Amino acid sequence: MSRKMMISKKATAVLIYGRPLLVFGGMLCAVGVMWNRSPALYTLGVTLLFISMTFDLVDGWFAARFQPHPTLAQLADRIMDKIVYSIIFPLIAVGIMWRLVNFAPGLRRIELLHAIFVLLLCIAVLVRDNFASFMRSFAIRQGQEPEPSEFTRLRTIVAAPVGALLYAHAFYIPEIPASAAASRIYPYISWLGSIPVRGLFLIEIVFFIITFGSIAAYCRKYGNYCLDDLCLDDELLRRRILSFLPNALTVMNAMMGLLAVFFAYQGRFREAYLLLMGAAMFDKLDGAVARRLGLTDPLPETVDQPRPRINLGSIMDDLADGVSFCIVPAWMFYIAIASIEDPFARKLAAGPIALFYALMGIIRLIYFTLDKSPIPGFFKGLPTPAAALLVTSPLIMLSQAAQSAPEWIGFWGIFSASLVVFSGIIMNIYPIHYLHLGRFMSRQPWFARSSILLLLAFAFTPFLGHVAFCYGVLYVLSPLVTWRIDPAVAAREERHNDPTG
Repeated sequence: MSRKMMISKKATAVLIYGRPLLVFGGMLCAVGVMWNRSPALYTLGVTLLFISMTFDLVDGWFAARFQPHPTLAQLADRIMDKIVYSIIFPLIAVGIMWRLVNFAPGLRRIELLHAIFVLLLCIAVLVRDNFASFMRSFAIRQGQEPEPSEFTRLRTIVAAPVGALLYAHAFYIPEIPASAAASRIYPYISWLGSIPVRGLFLIEIVFFIITFGSIAAYCRKYGNYCLDDLCLDDELLRRRILSFLPNALTVMNAMMGLLAVFFAYQGRFREAYLLLMGAAMFDKLDGAVARRLGLTDPLPETVDQPRPRINLGSIMDDLADGVSFCIVPAWMFYIAIASIEDPFARKLAAGPIALFYALMGIIRLIYFTLDKSPIPGFFKGLPTPAAALLVTSPLIMLSQAAQSAPEWIGFWGIFSASLVVFSGIIMNIYPIHYLHLGRFMSRQPWFARSSILLLLAFAFTPFLGHVAFCYGVLYVLSPLVTWRIDPAVAAREERHNDPTG
């Protein structure tokens, strides 16, 4: 074996197996910070976490780039991930509670909400890791080589930086002793601990959505293999068990919508909009998972019987959509108008307008459920998820105007009210056919990736609402172009089956 290959193997081993030692050292530093509030230990702990983060981002690439890489490198990398995340995320949950008790004497509700949300996030990360290990094991048993999906790769890239950032925030020491003044590193690190809670919420919500999206991606890819041995030839039992997965995603859809209302009550419409985007993503995934698992196909013994249009899954999906995309946007609009101390904005009939939108959205869902001649790959009328994202995007600008530009409050108030009425009407103009955007994203991954990257890039700027509104307007105008697409093509989800892709 050449010297170059030996060096690459040793380097890969250091990158993979060194991370648990670094994170364990960071845990000891965190315990020391909680014990004596030492800035030196805080600096050392954050440094160790960021070195571990760097190792996590490059170890897989390094192992694959230099051949031959260690035989167990891929498996060891996953095991090291489980060890690292099992240490760092429970530690972060403890640290956030410690900071809440010691450095928040005038406890505000938003700080308590942030601590609870971080706890839920840490639990979700650990649940996802164990679930992913379970699904991969079944796939390997069935002779399927696990391949990372877009969600799993994105989650791997995001998890380590988020863990390091939350560590720096959780164990930050606001009061610096005089002895720390000579430290040259502390001033460059301590600013991470003083990032506003609003910015942390944005990062955590995005990571929360990615984590559950990764779970859904594993269900979609490997769900069929997990129950082959368990259910044998009992297809009915297999379907009953598998139906839990899309139903759970449907429940997550509704929960995201309710969380959006909660954030809107706090005046945080940017975070509420991101949660509503998460609800739309879960609305896409629950149907995709059900189709991938074969739950939408009739049983062999009932193939000649008429299929019922209404079943438990469709009822749950309609209820979740009614909550997240009909009631929640109307509720958010009413909250936005009612919370503004502007006499002109208060003259708007926020209550009747919100009620009108909710009723029109529910009518749209009823028509979608009872429609006897659906067009594959298309929606008749503007779909409720697109309408919800369209009407809530100007609320971000309205809340920003209320904080920093009062002269624009009247404009954005009238604009938001007019858009709510317009969206409620166009949802029920059924001769207009809208392309199924979720299936289009599955056929054209480049569009999904570029859209996600663009929205993430603007999520931390004042222009998130503007970009989201532009996306919504383009989709409203899309029938001018998409009417030429064959429904047989529009209904497909796989890229290789699309002759136009």
